[in-house]
Formats: sequence, structure tokens, C-alpha cells
Amino acid sequence: MTGAALALVLEGVCYALMPGTMRRLAGRMAETPAHRLRWAGLAGACIGVGLVWLARR
Repeated sequence: MTGAALALVLEGVCYALMPGTMRRLAGRMAETPAHRLRWAGLAGACIGVGLVWLARR
């Protein structure tokens, strides 16, 4: 629950501080092939799990 809340805070801060950049990013993501997004999501999830693991040690 805390992790999801932190993700929402970070995303909200990004939209508040740089709305134009976030709009461009969303447009680029819409044009990115699904397989690339899938691999990027998997890589991000693995990095996140690794960071949580390191933080809990």
C-alpha cells in the first residue's frame, strides 16, 4: 500500500512540475510498440524489486 501511494505521489509531482513534458511522454508511449513497453515494464519491475530487497536488508 505504501509503495502504491509513493508511486502516486511521484507521478503527481511530475505532472505538477512539468505538465508539457509528461504530455509529450504520454504521446511517445502511445506510439511505442507493445513489445518495447512490455520489456521496459519488466525491467522497471525488476529494478524496483531489487531496490526494495536492498532497502529491506
